[in-house]
Amino acid sequence: MARRQKAKAASPLRPTLIELRNVTKIYGRAEAQVRALHGINLRVQQGEFAAVMGPSGSGKSTAMNIIGCLDQPTSGSYWFNGVEVGRLDRKQRALLRRNYLGFVFQGFNLLARTTAVENVELPLIYRGMGFKERRALALDALDRVGLKARASHTPGELSGGQQQRVAIARAIVTEPYVLLADEPTGNVDTKTSIEIMNLLIGLNREQKITILMVTHESDMAAYADRIIHFLDGRIASDVPNKEAA
Repeated sequence: MARRQKAKAASPLRPTLIELRNVTKIYGRAEAQVRALHGINLRVQQGEFAAVMGPSGSGKSTAMNIIGCLDQPTSGSYWFNGVEVGRLDRKQRALLRRNYLGFVFQGFNLLARTTAVENVELPLIYRGMGFKERRALALDALDRVGLKARASHTPGELSGGQQQRVAIARAIVTEPYVLLADEPTGNVDTKTSIEIMNLLIGLNREQKITILMVTHESDMAAYADRIIHFLDGRIASDVPNKEAA
């Protein structure tokens, strides 16, 4: 796309939470140089549920890593809730990531010998929270994903869908502003995928958590209110989904 993209205008009713302004990302040098992002502009408003799609190497994962404070742009700027993230030092970025962002991965990333409730407690341990308070919050998070009765079970005693629910509980136990979900239905069957998507919709609509979900599955993207397609390091399309499931 030759023309420079324009960031979508924010609704006066829903403030902009995430904004990428002319962001580029270059890896390597000289002949080994790879331009992963070509000056993209993107706004995500508070309370949105957006699906991010695109083939491998399209730049979607790079953009999500920047939004998740796991990487930094080569040029351009990233703003979170009115703060320019590039002006923060490493410790401040870590605090932003820890306190405002929740992550859900395709592979669950649960500790195998640790119970569900102990897995959910992990982000609160990093915050230095005492046992009684973090246990109560972890049980509440498990209850919100329908797994409080399985709190004492280890991942090996849970189905794939249940493990993903534990991972989601771990992501929301800190009450994040944004949930970044990377292929959250990639390792579960169709029935469980629908259950996971309905859970995400509930978190978005009832608890007002902003969700950015990377997916290769168009039927899963259909649940989102907005679908963003990446191609060759650019945003090829960014449209509202008027037929959200």
